[in-house]
Amino acid sequence: MAYYSGNPLEDLLAFQRSLDTLRDSAWFDDGSSGGGAYPPLNVFSNGDDIVVLTEVPGVRKSDIRIEVKDNVLRIAGAKEVQYGDKASLHRRERTQGKFDRTVVLPVEIDADRVRAECRDGILALRLPRSEHSKPKTIQIS
Repeated sequence: MAYYSGNPLEDLLAFQRSLDTLRDSAWFDDGSSGGGAYPPLNVFSNGDDIVVLTEVPGVRKSDIRIEVKDNVLRIAGAKEVQYGDKASLHRRERTQGKFDRTVVLPVEIDADRVRAECRDGILALRLPRSEHSKPKTIQIS
């Protein structure tokens, strides 16, 4: 069912605003960002650890790079979508290309003990809090 508002100029302006919003978003950026759209992720605490769950469907493990320094996590990589030599593209909704996300975490991470697992399009990171950033209990004398 087609929608027509009755004012083609208003429809064109609304379409232009939508394109401007998409262009101004971080979706096409090559640089690091804390709020880019891809890959989407959740960050939460589990005991002393920080856990990050990231959606990376269609991305090979070998194409993902994970870096941790102090309290900063960086997830970078590339997603490639193959169409074949004789394919004629009619619609493209699956994104492809390089991605690069940088997230500032609430605590310093022990980079030597980070664990990463990727299964069924979900990248799971367990980021242990560094020992020297854990709070110490002080006894009063």
